[in-house]
Amino acid sequence: MADSRADKWLWATRFFKTRAQAAKACTAGKVKRAGHPVKPAADLKIDDVLEIPFPEGPGVRTIRVKTTISLRVGAPLARECYEDLTPPEVYAHLKQVMAERRQAGLGRPTKRERRQIGRVRGFWD
Repeated sequence: MADSRADKWLWATRFFKTRAQAAKACTAGKVKRAGHPVKPAADLKIDDVLEIPFPEGPGVRTIRVKTTISLRVGAPLARECYEDLTPPEVYAHLKQVMAERRQAGLGRPTKRERRQIGRVRGFWD
């Protein structure tokens, strides 16, 4: 297949909900190839290894491009376009962070609690 723009590929393979979010992550330097930030219009090639942040919390996925696509496809087909090289420890840590959610009925967090949540999740800082 032909080469694919980074933002289109990230959106098409369902790493981001919108192409704008994918482009914003690329522009901010969050998505990396070989340790260098990827621009939204950069061409991705087969066997490129990308580091993609988790939008839910701390950590980074390591993904190898198996196929380039530019149109959004269903989740099963999207999973065939990449190979996940992320160590299981990263997923275990993310699961732990997600489990530490605020209990229902406690109301809104205070400013101090929001800062503590930000330190734990602190990924987008």
